[in-house]
Amino acid sequence: MSGFLIAVISGCLMSVQGIFNTGVSKQAGMFTTASFVQFIALLVCLAAWFITGKDGSFHELFAIERKYMLLGGALGAFITITVVKAMGH
Repeated sequence: MSGFLIAVISGCLMSVQGIFNTGVSKQAGMFTTASFVQFIALLVCLAAWFITGKDGSFHELFAIERKYMLLGGALGAFITITVVKAMGH
């Protein structure tokens, strides 16, 4: 049940983020907005990593067997860009 609730919250947050990003992109441009969003996400994740006691390490990333799995971050950037573009239309 908690997984379902987290998924619902995630969907709501993505919708609100899309609205915010579209508003910002009208004044600052799509790629500037997407870059800023990803940068802020990096800062939030790094802060959470430090606050929670550094679960995992960057060194462990090099041990991942299927390196293409690391492209998830790039997919996140494309998701941000496509949501901003779609909401603008």
